[in-house]
Amino acid sequence: MGWLLVFLAAASEVIGAAGLKLYSQQKTFRNGVLYIGGFGASLAFLYGSFRFLQLSIAYSVWVGIGTAGAVLINIFLFGESKNFGRIISVGLIIIGVIGLKALS
Repeated sequence: MGWLLVFLAAASEVIGAAGLKLYSQQKTFRNGVLYIGGFGASLAFLYGSFRFLQLSIAYSVWVGIGTAGAVLINIFLFGESKNFGRIISVGLIIIGVIGLKALS
């Protein structure tokens, strides 16, 4: 259950980050809901995961997935740079998250 909550928290964080980008471009109610709702849900799910997982593991995985997800969303939806270094860096983040999950 803890891992599910961490993954939901990370997915919500990515939604919040996309909403923040959209809200910075156009301040609409929908973009505000994505921004505030995404980050709010993310923190609620992360908080819930602490009942099942160690804080250091849950937080690290949440940050890693959220960061990689936000970079990928920005590359594919908002046209940010797709250079080789960014792709390798995201891959290393994902490898680190998998390693933390496998070892906990």
